[in-house]
Amino acid sequence: MAVDMTRPDGHPADPGSWLLDRIDAREHWLTCQIEQTQAEIDTLSARLGELSEQVEHLRITRKTLISLAEEDLAQAEPFAPPAVPAHPAYQQILTVFGEAGGSLRARDMAMALDLPLTRNDIQNLRAKLKRLAGRGILVETEPGLFTQPRP
Repeated sequence: MAVDMTRPDGHPADPGSWLLDRIDAREHWLTCQIEQTQAEIDTLSARLGELSEQVEHLRITRKTLISLAEEDLAQAEPFAPPAVPAHPAYQQILTVFGEAGGSLRARDMAMALDLPLTRNDIQNLRAKLKRLAGRGILVETEPGLFTQPRP
């Protein structure tokens, strides 16, 4: 590939000055690239600083919350188990759970208690199971599936 080394006025250019002009142009282009890259670095450094600050704030928040929770636990009264409703049906339900040792649905509980499998009886039993779950005596692991909490 031949390089045109003529000046704009058509006269042959001096090979030394032509080469120096090319070096100057390349140096100028590289200087522009350096400035653009430095601007990108400055932007990324600022973003890195912001993200680091946010992470530090989260760490401080976590420490504060754990500290407050530990203080609350230290000041709290000893754990009292939730009160079971006085109605004998609730005692029967808990007895079945103790014997079953696993999760049960309202229909399974009705069968274990020898109740009629009518819609109304199953709904009443489901309401009792939900009441026990609301008090923390049972746990509803998925909709309609109840079990005793693990110690």
